[in-house]
Amino acid sequence: MPVQTKIGAVLNMRYQIERIIGQGGYGCIYLAEDLRLSGRLCAVKEVEYDPLLTPEILKEAREQFMREATVLARLDHPNLPKVSDFFSIENNDYLVMDYVPGDDLRTLMLRASQSNQFLAERDVLSWATQIGNALSFLHEQDPPILHRDIKPSNLKLTPNGFIKLVDFGLVKLLAPGEVTITILQGQGTALYTPLEQYGGDSAHTDARSDVYAFGATLYHLLTNQAPANVRDRFLDPSSLIAPRTINPAISTRVERAILWAMQLHPTDRPKNVRAFLDTLATDRMPLPNHRQPVQPIALLQPLEKTLIGILGGLTLLSLILTLINNL
Repeated sequence: MPVQTKIGAVLNMRYQIERIIGQGGYGCIYLAEDLRLSGRLCAVKEVEYDPLLTPEILKEAREQFMREATVLARLDHPNLPKVSDFFSIENNDYLVMDYVPGDDLRTLMLRASQSNQFLAERDVLSWATQIGNALSFLHEQDPPILHRDIKPSNLKLTPNGFIKLVDFGLVKLLAPGEVTITILQGQGTALYTPLEQYGGDSAHTDARSDVYAFGATLYHLLTNQAPANVRDRFLDPSSLIAPRTINPAISTRVERAILWAMQLHPTDRPKNVRAFLDTLATDRMPLPNHRQPVQPIALLQPLEKTLIGILGGLTLLSLILTLINNL
């Protein structure tokens, strides 16, 4: 577990820590007051690095943090918190951004669930438009920026009705022909993470990886039930329950769009967030780039079937050898 900075401590002679508002394996996120701008609250994200990293990898990670923080500080979008500062103290790096008041969407979903209700589809679609606009803005940067950890708890509804996509903890810059390391530890949250993201940074991820997490997030918000993770779906496609089976009030159009976004293979998903938003709104689903019709339960791809066949064969061979040894 990360070592917490003491409440009341002042970081970089400017940011006075008030309390912890988030915590993970990478470090903590603090609510802090900006002492230079009295009354201004901000979120300070503390980055702690794995002590087992080699000096070379640690140096590369910290250099990449500085590069990515510089890029984030240049971004300006109404659905993203503004990054205003970044700095280092001894072995830790820090990212300062706007504090976003309000409840996250996970909290709103849990309240609805506790009342035996579902969030209204019209509200979720309104939020989805804002989320999609923020993701498209990130993906259209040069180089593109992936969020890589979209989930209900990383989406906050402000008192004035804006959705903010918070926590840049797993941001990754996509440079053509390069493999970059993720500056903060982790590969996303399992319930919303696509299959290709499990391979670490050597795996191929692009905008369609965020599309998957976006679709999985909408699935959860509309059903009050987390979707089956991709590893379970890889072995058993029927483990993903169609959204309308759980919440019949979901429109057929929205169900089809969500299941399209959640296809196991990236090439079977919408090519970008805007295509996904179009399908949510109009039921237009351009199938020429989609290798199979969208079914309530995604079919396994040929490669996946082959892998499962190999696994089954190896299991059978192991059983036969065991029987022979026992004769």
